Parts: sequence; structure tokens; C-alpha cells
Amino acid sequence: MKGFQGQSNCGLQPPAQAPPHRGLCPGGRARWLGEITECGIKNSKSEIRNRQSAMGNRGFTLIEIIVLIVMAGILLPAIIVPFATGIRGSGKPEVVATAMYLAHQKMEELTKFDYSRAPDLTPGTYTLPAPPISGYTWQWVISYVDNNFNASGSDVGYKMIRVSVTDPQSSTYNAYSVVTNFP
Repeated sequence: MKGFQGQSNCGLQPPAQAPPHRGLCPGGRARWLGEITECGIKNSKSEIRNRQSAMGNRGFTLIEIIVLIVMAGILLPAIIVPFATGIRGSGKPEVVATAMYLAHQKMEELTKFDYSRAPDLTPGTYTLPAPPISGYTWQWVISYVDNNFNASGSDVGYKMIRVSVTDPQSSTYNAYSVVTNFP
């Protein structure tokens, strides 16, 4: 038992290649547990503690957990706020599509008439009949315009139709068209 001082409590003997023990337990007895003695005195080559970071086998340290919590507190609001805003506004595309559908529906109805057909294309502002979808309102304005689409007080062969639809959230959408009296 070269290099081992003291006697074994349990009859276990250190391996032949065991490094020498650097001290005795109180009372001169030591029990060999690999490289650590029963009394807590360690071999010069052994390490009681694994001094690796979180990637080691021992888990996370308290400082690493605190850093993680601080970083999560900073990053999570930066991610969640835009996400929540997007969810809140996700119904808007449906509202816009419905409003534009109503505007185009009315525009198709008005542009199918001949230029001189009265009263459907008589200049003025109209709101009736109400749109077929509740919560929406519409208005269409028929006016005389010149060849540069500027307002004209008289009929020069152009009429501009503007259909405005207001959605339940009070946003307004417009569709424009010009009809002519030329073949």
C-alpha cells in the first residue's frame, strides 16, 4: 500500500495505482472513496467542485438564473407588444375588404348606365338605399368635371362618380370613376 497512510475502516484497500494520501483523518484512520477520503481530505489531483459554467454537469448558478430573468424582462415586452398590437388589428383587413366590396358594388351599379340616363347619373349627393351590410354607410357624389378632372359648373361631356363607404370603425374608403358622353 505504497503512498497510503492509515488503515481502512471497512477492509477496502486503495488501488495499486492510487496516488499518495496527503494527510490522515483524525484518529489515524481513513476510508478510501476513490480520490476523496471519508474525513474530507482530498487528494492533490482530485477536485471536489466542478467549476464549469451552465454547460457543465452541475446545472445553472444563481447568477446565471438572475441574468436570464433580467434578459427575459427586457426582451419579452419587446416581442409581446407588437404581437398583441397585430392581434388587436387583425380584424381590420376584413373590415377594409367589406368596405371596398360595397364601394365597388355601388360603382358597378352606377357605371352600367348610359351617360345621359336620368336620374341615376344626375349630378348630386346620394345616400339611399342603405348598404346591404349593417354597420356600414355609403354616399356617392356625381359631379360634372372637365377633361382635366377639375370641377365644372356645366356639362362638358364628363361626369365623375365618387363612392364613399364608412365602416363601423368610422374609417372612410373611396372609389372613383369617370363616365363620358363620347362614343
